[in-house]
Amino acid sequence: MAQSTGDQVLDEKNNNEDTCEVINLDDSDEQIEVGVKVGSEDEAYDLYNQHALRKGFSIRKGNRRFIDGALRQREYVCSKAGFREFRDRSVKKINRIETRTGCNARIRFTITDGTWEVTLFNDDHNHEFASQEEKHNLRSGRRKRDTHIDSPVVTEGTKPGKAYMYLTKQLGRVKNVGSAKKNCLNYLQTTRKATIEAGDVQGIIDYFKYKQVEDPLFFYSVQVDQENRMTNFFWRDGRSKLDYDAFGDVVIFDTAYRIEKYNLICAPLVGINHHWRNVLFGCAFLLDETAESYIWLLETFLEAMGGRHPKSIFTDHDQAISKAIEIVLPESRHRLGLWNILVNAKKNLGGIYSNPNFISIFSICLDGCLDEIKFQSTWENMIKTFNLEENEWLNRLHETRANWCTAFGIDLFSAKMKSTQRSESTNSIFHQLLGTTLPPIKVIEFYELKSEEMRQVEQDENLLCNEGSFGNVFTHGILGHAASVYTRRLFEMFKEEFHEGLWMSCIEAGCEGSVVMYELNKSGEKKVLLVKFDKADSTIFCSCKLFETVGLFCSHALRVLLVNNVNEIPLHYIMHRWTKDARKRAIMSFSTESLSKEGKSARALRLSELNHIGHYVFDKGSLTARGERIVKERLIEALDLIEKEFGGLHLVENGNGKLVENNEISCSDVNVAGNDPLLRGRKGRITIRKRRKLCLLLLLKCHKSFLIRCFSHLQINCRKLDQFKCLISPVWYRCYRARFLFKHRNLVQLKCHPLPLLKCYSQPSFKCSSLVL
Repeated sequence: MAQSTGDQVLDEKNNNEDTCEVINLDDSDEQIEVGVKVGSEDEAYDLYNQHALRKGFSIRKGNRRFIDGALRQREYVCSKAGFREFRDRSVKKINRIETRTGCNARIRFTITDGTWEVTLFNDDHNHEFASQEEKHNLRSGRRKRDTHIDSPVVTEGTKPGKAYMYLTKQLGRVKNVGSAKKNCLNYLQTTRKATIEAGDVQGIIDYFKYKQVEDPLFFYSVQVDQENRMTNFFWRDGRSKLDYDAFGDVVIFDTAYRIEKYNLICAPLVGINHHWRNVLFGCAFLLDETAESYIWLLETFLEAMGGRHPKSIFTDHDQAISKAIEIVLPESRHRLGLWNILVNAKKNLGGIYSNPNFISIFSICLDGCLDEIKFQSTWENMIKTFNLEENEWLNRLHETRANWCTAFGIDLFSAKMKSTQRSESTNSIFHQLLGTTLPPIKVIEFYELKSEEMRQVEQDENLLCNEGSFGNVFTHGILGHAASVYTRRLFEMFKEEFHEGLWMSCIEAGCEGSVVMYELNKSGEKKVLLVKFDKADSTIFCSCKLFETVGLFCSHALRVLLVNNVNEIPLHYIMHRWTKDARKRAIMSFSTESLSKEGKSARALRLSELNHIGHYVFDKGSLTARGERIVKERLIEALDLIEKEFGGLHLVENGNGKLVENNEISCSDVNVAGNDPLLRGRKGRITIRKRRKLCLLLLLKCHKSFLIRCFSHLQINCRKLDQFKCLISPVWYRCYRARFLFKHRNLVQLKCHPLPLLKCYSQPSFKCSSLVL
């Protein structure tokens, strides 16, 4: 670099290399002020970076000043300093978030004889800070490790996803990992977290009791039979309760996954958060698919969630589930997944399903009718056109049309869900488990790990929403308002509807007082939709009813608002579950109305509301030692005020509103013990795949001419048996006089048969002598 007697200012870009190590922060805030001195550039960077991470913002390197070729001044600035460089917007590029806000916060060091002294410190910011749970994602909070870790997870070619899973398990929480999965192969701890080694049911109960110590709002319930054998159990943690309070209006529930040991059904209950991502409300293991098991599960789920019923619940087509929902959740709208209906249609309709004309009409019946009259006429036309009057499956499907046809659920909120595929995508995480006979306790631990990952994704989305906005999309005021209110994913959906509405013709069709009616349709389409807009109170109604089902304005309503120069979304049309502060609003708007309907006492209602708000405060306060101190101090102050008001007695209100002493005894922990569940078969017909794996029907005559000489066992490789196409793995036979044992995972005892034949499923019979050993 050339030397100069004048000042030479150089801009240096920040090194944005992704890394794995997270800087550990404590609660001691070292005061920064003019005159503080450090000994090196690294110490200067660390001084300001530690201050930034404690407050909740990220930093980057700013200007350098050289005199006579020597570094004399160095600045570090807030990552939101300045503005993005203007570029030609006619060139289409990825629509990246505008994170810079022109923040003036900075620190300047002057270097004299190797000593770095603070000569300027501005700590005034014009933006919000990251919350405690978001701080580990700040870019300047990650550093690159210099050491190389030799671990089998890396050296033996483990996939990045599995290495990430291993790393998160060692560190205890997803946020402790710090960076993306692709970089976690370079960072592995040598110490392993101790795992709980316990046997099945009692081990699960012991583990849940341990979780209750960590999380006082952890909930679990176990159902046992008369022989004290476990049949079903359900659990959820305290965070799941907060998730349900904010996003429990829609629940997706299915039984697509099973745990091979005991043939248990894995039944996660899934919702959708404000970022349009899955959120887990809890999970259950069921021993069978009876209505009694589902009734127990739904009743337990309601108990765990404070008695609040979801608005909509999506399930697979199952009579037992339908019966349970009808009994336990009469206030919830039961919906069936359209994807499952399409799969079953292919199985039950034969060749007619390959007809494109039929598929087109059938799809309209499923998801293309806005009212019941339109659906009925389309359905009758389909049945008549393709001569399907005698098809039993279609007749049964028509009987349940209120549970799957969109025309029957268009006026009820469903978050735009049309199937249980969201829950099935959650179930897919269990397929990552190695082996098929893992005990339930291992599945629970894996479930918790994945739940933590999903919550970490939500924290990442929260950070992105708070960092900035899409600065180049504000072509209309209502878009700018939507960007400031909704999360990124919901804003993108809003923007798509807005742009689609720009291409629609909007014709005024009539007026009644302050209510104006408009007819809208796309160019080239005959379909016309009616929109009513009241200019007096800014209420709007569209016949497509997208707002009623999704909670976002449709393209037709946005077109009418644009015509009427409405630049902001009316407040009564902002559904808070889609906003950036959805969780905080859910806490403040908590209602005990559902508990009141169940006849709960006034004290129980108050206790429920206090528990609800208190858990949110405790969860936030537990993130730091300082937060813990604040919560403790305020609780002690509140306790002192209550004792001064009511004295030291335990007083409650009686039926007349008077305070009386409470003599009730509270029940604490109750020891529960149970035996492992019985092995049971699945409901319904076994699949061909399972039949080919497990069904090898051996009918062997114990004959002298059939000589098998062995001391312990005789191995037969299935590759040599060309006649047995169904065999997948090597088979072992053991001969004990007139008894043969066949092993495929489990030993199945096969006795002799008088016929000198050996038969296999779906294969022709042949003589025993044809076996090539």
